[in-house]
Amino acid sequence: MIKADIVKQIAKQLNLKDKDALAVVDRILESMRDVIVANGRLEIRDFGVFQVKIRKPRIGRNPKDKKEYPIPPRAVITFKPGKELKAHSVVKGAALPSAGA
Repeated sequence: MIKADIVKQIAKQLNLKDKDALAVVDRILESMRDVIVANGRLEIRDFGVFQVKIRKPRIGRNPKDKKEYPIPPRAVITFKPGKELKAHSVVKGAALPSAGA
């Protein structure tokens, strides 16, 4: 599912025009981004937690010439699913829908 699919689903469920649903989805995503940037953490009860974590610096190697290169520390955003989301079959490891479906 991509953003356009979410917009269409919200438009259908709330009887909105696609343009209005797109504005709603964009605003929600923008608000989530703003909270993560400002606080480093966004918790949505029963859904999950988005959190900024710092990866440690490390040494990388070029597989062709075996030369070592330092990789600096960097910030990454992680997601840990909540209890209710874990309870659904997709997260528990049930068969995922195929890409062609």
